[in-house]
Amino acid sequence: MTTPQDMTLDELREALGAILPTHAAFDGWSPAALEASADQLGVPADRARLAFPGGAVQMIDAWFATIDRAMAAAFPPERIATMKIRDRIRALVLFRIEMVAPHREALRRALAILALPTNVAQATRLGWRAADAMWHGAGDRAADFAWYSKRFTLSALYASTLLAFLDDESEHWADTRAFLDRRIEDVMRFERLKARLKPHPERYFSPTRFLGRLRYPAM
Repeated sequence: MTTPQDMTLDELREALGAILPTHAAFDGWSPAALEASADQLGVPADRARLAFPGGAVQMIDAWFATIDRAMAAAFPPERIATMKIRDRIRALVLFRIEMVAPHREALRRALAILALPTNVAQATRLGWRAADAMWHGAGDRAADFAWYSKRFTLSALYASTLLAFLDDESEHWADTRAFLDRRIEDVMRFERLKARLKPHPERYFSPTRFLGRLRYPAM
């Protein structure tokens, strides 16, 4: 087993990502939080700083990446195989809520940082990555424009659910769960409508379908 002192910067970033939210709740996503996390892990603060040259956003990125990995480990293919697609998405989103629940103040501070105009691009990338991880975990194998539309829709759903969670004082986040259920139903209703209105694929040329095939060539 690699000791903290022997970790590469990538390994150190991963290890610190799991610790940082505990300290960010009190010190914000700041050098002080990074130093406290490094001390807890048992590595010099200057080495920890080398792992996060991008500062707060990179620290937040590392925390969110730990959630992605934990979710993938908790939902292997055999676990989701018997679930309906809407139940898979619901379970994956709620798992992520449970992961951030002990660090609500750290999450609040993280979202405030990501909401800054200078961080819009990074925030979009992180939201897209979370949605991609969830769809991948749900077993999605879309190869056309649906690959993009599904992730766009889920990233918006996930972001709105996180915001609902931040203000949820109900027992075991009952209000957040109800909010998520309503949003999923909205999405499913839209998808059913879209499926009814969609022309037969053999009857027209679709630029978006063509671009999707460029991304994942048919085998």
